[in-house]
Amino acid sequence: MSELLAIFGMDTGVFLALTMFVVFMGMILTGYNVAFSFAATALAFAFIGDLTGAFNTATLNTLPGRWFGNISDPVLLAVPLFVLMGAILERSGMAERLLNAVGMLMGALRGGVAAAVVLVGTLLAAATGVVAATVIVMGLLSLPAMVRLGYDNKLSTGAITASGTLAQLLPPSIVLILLAQQMGVGILGLFAGALLPGLMLSGLYVAYVLAVSWWKPDMGPAMPLEERKLEGNPSVQTKLLIAALLGFMVGCVMLLANLRVALIAAVLVLIVSFAIMFFTRMLACEVLIAIVPIVVLILGVLVSIFQGIATPSESGAVGVFGALALTGLNWLFDRLLVRDGATHITPQWRLNRAAAVQAGKSTASVVVLVMTLLFSSTFFSAMFFQLGGSDQTSEWLTSIGGGKVGFVLVAMVAVFLLGINLEFLEITFIVVPIFVPAMEVLGFTQDEKIWFAVMMAVNLNMAFISPPVGFSLFYLQSVAPPEVRTADIHKGAIPFMGLQSIALVILGVFPGIVNTSLELFGS
Repeated sequence: MSELLAIFGMDTGVFLALTMFVVFMGMILTGYNVAFSFAATALAFAFIGDLTGAFNTATLNTLPGRWFGNISDPVLLAVPLFVLMGAILERSGMAERLLNAVGMLMGALRGGVAAAVVLVGTLLAAATGVVAATVIVMGLLSLPAMVRLGYDNKLSTGAITASGTLAQLLPPSIVLILLAQQMGVGILGLFAGALLPGLMLSGLYVAYVLAVSWWKPDMGPAMPLEERKLEGNPSVQTKLLIAALLGFMVGCVMLLANLRVALIAAVLVLIVSFAIMFFTRMLACEVLIAIVPIVVLILGVLVSIFQGIATPSESGAVGVFGALALTGLNWLFDRLLVRDGATHITPQWRLNRAAAVQAGKSTASVVVLVMTLLFSSTFFSAMFFQLGGSDQTSEWLTSIGGGKVGFVLVAMVAVFLLGINLEFLEITFIVVPIFVPAMEVLGFTQDEKIWFAVMMAVNLNMAFISPPVGFSLFYLQSVAPPEVRTADIHKGAIPFMGLQSIALVILGVFPGIVNTSLELFGS
């Protein structure tokens, strides 16, 4: 066997490493659990490597140290905290309130409800950081309403899956957290570098749904006037109290940056929000109550990170505390509006014991999945490295013509193909340990690594909605009403894939977008 391998210029260890990778990919493509596939192939080939003399089992003694190092990484603490923050917003009913309010606000426009879905999806993506949660919540809340309004099913489902998948790109995204941990780049820089690209992608979605609905009015009709009205008109005292609370929240967040800015922002929000509510009725109050608190929460998390006041893990704790505080504030707003004649809400504490338990369970399931994958993939990558597979793949990747550009092109194709069948967690733990050594050899700087990571996140957005097996399509399919066919969901994703590919090309040709985002928010 050694003679045969010598013909191809490959030693036994490298052959076993590449075979191990092929076997692993075969196992996961058959549907076998990814974490168990990592561990099983690593264990089997450790035994084979020991028999052939290609692997020294004593090197496995380094695994406990590597596992302890991974667990000790404070960056990973941000994962459960941000997931819990999003779960609280979902279970407390604030996500539903946000969608209904923005939908009524933009409903007068052709395609306005779909544009509202994109905007709300963008906010929820930034608040939850989890694709499945965002897509499912948006599907449950908005898709039946758009079907009832006569929206084209393909436009509706495409807007939901595309905007929900932004949870992989917009900070504080779990994808970005894990990419930073695996690639060895600062999470603050990666968050900052991804912000403008994420907003650019959201803007492309809004422009598309409004343009299509303007060109073909039957695809995105305006919401009837009677559905954009709310009964009641809060008293001047109630409006003033709501405006004061909103101003106070904004001031508290801006206080993280500058006292003077905080005072000015608080006064401006108080005056502007009160003026808006004074000259309008219930709808304006509902819109402000639904939008401002969640935007303030997201800004509070990001400002605390970018100002260096809190680490990402500490800002996750800030986010959880803020989400819990908003549930109480939401209940207070409900009581005030109902007292003044609101009929569209019921004042009740939504985050009850059952809802809190469900939020905890969903958070625990994500954390267990991440840590299991981390342990198993560490075993796999250690075996792959010790057998010589890492050096060999790095040599192949660096020998691609075109230097860094050639490497990025090949890497993006590989990520897209893997993203069709695998979750982002699995891809992160599979390919990033292979890419990083090649990037080191090619001389990628920290800023270039951040640019590459943002490109990966955009690419995963595209892979996640690609028919026929994109994960976001299945998430939406699981909650879609009977009127929406599976074919509609798959066809609806194609135009948004085109927008994502345009964004990927733009970022590839103009890396300055990421650098500008990094300079604006990372300094």
